[in-house]
Amino acid sequence: MTLAASLLKLLKNAALVAAFSVLALVTGCSGELEIQKLSGQTMGTTWSVVIANPIASHDQTALQVEIESLLVDVNRQMSTYDPTSEISQFNQSDDLNTWFPVSELFAITTAKALGFSETSNGAFDPTVGPIVNLWGFGPDAGVDALPSDSLIEETKSQIGFSAIEVRAPQRGGASAIMKRSQRRLDLSAIAKGLAVDQLYELLDDQGYVNFLVEIGGEIRVKGDKDGQGWKIAIEKPIKGERSVEQLLSLKNVALATSGDYRNYREIGGITYSHTIDPSTGRPVTHQLASVTVADSECAMADGWATTLLVLGPKKGFELAVSQKLSAMFIERTENGFAVKQTPRFERLLAGEAE
Repeated sequence: MTLAASLLKLLKNAALVAAFSVLALVTGCSGELEIQKLSGQTMGTTWSVVIANPIASHDQTALQVEIESLLVDVNRQMSTYDPTSEISQFNQSDDLNTWFPVSELFAITTAKALGFSETSNGAFDPTVGPIVNLWGFGPDAGVDALPSDSLIEETKSQIGFSAIEVRAPQRGGASAIMKRSQRRLDLSAIAKGLAVDQLYELLDDQGYVNFLVEIGGEIRVKGDKDGQGWKIAIEKPIKGERSVEQLLSLKNVALATSGDYRNYREIGGITYSHTIDPSTGRPVTHQLASVTVADSECAMADGWATTLLVLGPKKGFELAVSQKLSAMFIERTENGFAVKQTPRFERLLAGEAE
């Protein structure tokens, strides 16, 4: 979802099997079950929607147009790669202690991001972008050498989530955000999950009852498919390979994974993760390879997955248990991968409704 470097790089959640693999899993149904599939590109990755037994008024062409329009709108608000987006304009503004008007969705998303920051004591930080760029990730990246200690410390002074405030409509006035010090906000650690939720609501409002929405591996499903649930594969975190670690059968849940094995850099023969620890200003060095989180909302699952990955196998697991999260951790060990699940994730695997 700390917006570890994945904060800026919208490909951070490749831990779930990619879109084409997800689609492959939902095709093995009976010949009587009607399946409609739509797909496209957004946020530097792909999106897909799979609908089982579409409603009578289903118009696939019209729905495709609506989906793409919605995704364009989300990008216009929160894409750091678009210099005209709301978030880019906020980042370019030099005004301090002044409310900057934003859309309601933008304000809600920023509030969620700051909530993860507070709960994790800054492990999730939506202002960590300058350090992400420093290590060669993000929209302004491009370095080929390691940053010096002095440069890291200097750049750390440019981050800190506590300098960002949010004003929601119910607090009086229009939605707005404010910076107390110069900061660059980045919401990409939860933007894909948020977009999944937006597509989910679009389909739900139109009366669809059995469908899967996926963007770059972030998934949310409603209802059932052929009496089997929706089959979703969690990937084994191996660099350069694709294999399944866990196969889930899900109903009415969202799932997001953060991993360190798709987005990384090698400098001087050493591999550096894109996941940045804001407290050190450096890539994490623990052996946690991926974290998968299930939640009722994809934005929440997305944010939690990033937060837990930054915290690592011990602190992350402790926080997941204390927050009663449904999470699965995959850690590298000398003897291969070790999988650890929270009690709530174990109940999810057992098919126990909550």
